[in-house]
Amino acid sequence: MTLAKRSVLAAALAMATTAAGAQPEAPARGFAVAGAGFVKDGKPYQVISGEIHYVRIPRAYWRDRLRKAKAMGLNTITTYAFWNVHEPRPGVYDFSGQNDIAAFIRDAQAEGLNVILRPGPYVCAEWELGGYPAWLLKDRKLVLRSTDPEYTAAVERWIVRLGQEVKPLLLANGGPIVAVQLENEYGAFGDDKAYLQGLEATYRRAGLADGILFTSNQASDLARGSLPHLPSVVNFGSGGAANAVAKLEAYRPAGLRMVGEYWAGWFDKWGEDHHETDGRKEAEEMRFMLQRGYSISLYMVHGGTTFGWMNGADSHTGTDYHPDTTSYDYDAPIDEAGNPRYKYALIANAIAAVTGKPAAPTPAPTVAVTFPVSPIRRSASLWDHLPEPVRAKLPMTFEELDQNYGYVLYRVALPAGARKTLTLKGMHSYAQVYVDRKLVGALDRRLGQETVTLPARAGAATLDVLVENTGRVNYSRAIRTEQTGLTGAVTLDGTVLEDWRMYRLPMDDLSGLRFTAAPCTGPCFYEAEMTVDRPGDTYLDMRGVYKGQLWLGAHNLGRFWSIGPVHTLYAPAPWMQAGANRIVAFDLLGDATDRLTTFKAPIYGKITTTREAQ
Repeated sequence: MTLAKRSVLAAALAMATTAAGAQPEAPARGFAVAGAGFVKDGKPYQVISGEIHYVRIPRAYWRDRLRKAKAMGLNTITTYAFWNVHEPRPGVYDFSGQNDIAAFIRDAQAEGLNVILRPGPYVCAEWELGGYPAWLLKDRKLVLRSTDPEYTAAVERWIVRLGQEVKPLLLANGGPIVAVQLENEYGAFGDDKAYLQGLEATYRRAGLADGILFTSNQASDLARGSLPHLPSVVNFGSGGAANAVAKLEAYRPAGLRMVGEYWAGWFDKWGEDHHETDGRKEAEEMRFMLQRGYSISLYMVHGGTTFGWMNGADSHTGTDYHPDTTSYDYDAPIDEAGNPRYKYALIANAIAAVTGKPAAPTPAPTVAVTFPVSPIRRSASLWDHLPEPVRAKLPMTFEELDQNYGYVLYRVALPAGARKTLTLKGMHSYAQVYVDRKLVGALDRRLGQETVTLPARAGAATLDVLVENTGRVNYSRAIRTEQTGLTGAVTLDGTVLEDWRMYRLPMDDLSGLRFTAAPCTGPCFYEAEMTVDRPGDTYLDMRGVYKGQLWLGAHNLGRFWSIGPVHTLYAPAPWMQAGANRIVAFDLLGDATDRLTTFKAPIYGKITTTREAQ
């Protein structure tokens, strides 16, 4: 008997019982997999979801973005839980303000949306170390994404703590969470079923497996990353629908038909091209998959911004390195500033055509504005703001220094000598090298650079190596060796340099900076003012600076780098005030010519329509 016939029979029996005088039973509240699809509250249900990350959107805009996603025709929102923002130090948890994942989920429920939760612990997401806290790497023996007891104990503590926040929001408890993803694309990393089974047991102890639990993998990795008793869904990008769904159906002929990630865009990396994908093709494939009965989650429906230090980096071989930009616009249907782009209406119409529900009017865009920004008024040299150093025979990594992000200045004495080659083995990820505070070279992990020639020295000198964490790799087995800073031997023509001083520069508190009107060159903090008549979204044009970090008031807007392809930083209205707004930029190669302006739209360099193979 088909599901439809069973439903008709159940309704007839209920009517007969009511006619006999008994009270009708309320329909059971629940969400389950039934064959190739879902059943919600006893009725067939097609999930039409989109990914939104609460940490990439100013909290004041959460409801706006959720509302626009629903207006596009979505009935569900998918999000990761980002371990490293919630547990910045071992045993220290933060679920407040911007990190209040439970509030975000409740906001989704208030907008009439279901939620699919992806707790990880690994999330990828072009996010720093794939969501893992950097402090896990302090112990070089610990093995990420494995059955290593030190690793699994940390995961257990985190998942159980997360459960305290989100378990009350499961559907069975009156919340909107209808399904939970186990791990994330594990098949692209390994095939250890014991690892997945152990993680499933952790989820169950945390109360996160009381409803639907499923795995999610790319088409070629389905067998490696799935468990036989859990539904398996497939991930892929636009242009690959026919091939991917065929592989899922071949792998699980009678299983759930769902796309866990349909990449409706792509992310940008520093020094490479800006990505724009074909919205017409994406709408066409959405219609194809929905008509075929598939549930779908768009990745991303709204990308937002990777504020602060939290961008990840791509790596496939472990030796290549491609750090991601601050902007996570993703060429998604809803752009970085929360405005529908042309593909929004195309996808909305495709959804309406299949569901029979008329598409809502496309929301009006929020018009960005510009504000005057003063010239640099004051500055502060990094050299004048060094903290007390940590001393050690050999360089220590960021993690060994109990520092997650930012910069570390490594200092060692140099003897007099001839011109020689300095080698920084395993330098992660960008370094400027100084002799007696004179810049002699820069090393970039993207380019595989680990050596620089030091000039001859008539007397003793000081070697300074200023290292930036440009973003730890978030993809591939390289995550296991993503210690940051000077991670290997430092040698001068083969001789190991010893007796180091290391200055921790997390730049998480700028209140101690002493700004003056004196000119400053080199690694400096620069202060300017943006005058706001009425707060409004804007883009800071960063083409007048080189490489560094920018703060608007207390908010770290993210990285800038003149190599592009993104030459703006999104500045949201809720993070402004009427009147003077302080801007501080840390620029590695700053001078009196540094200049900031505002713009009404993002500024991109060269554009590509080709998505790299994943």
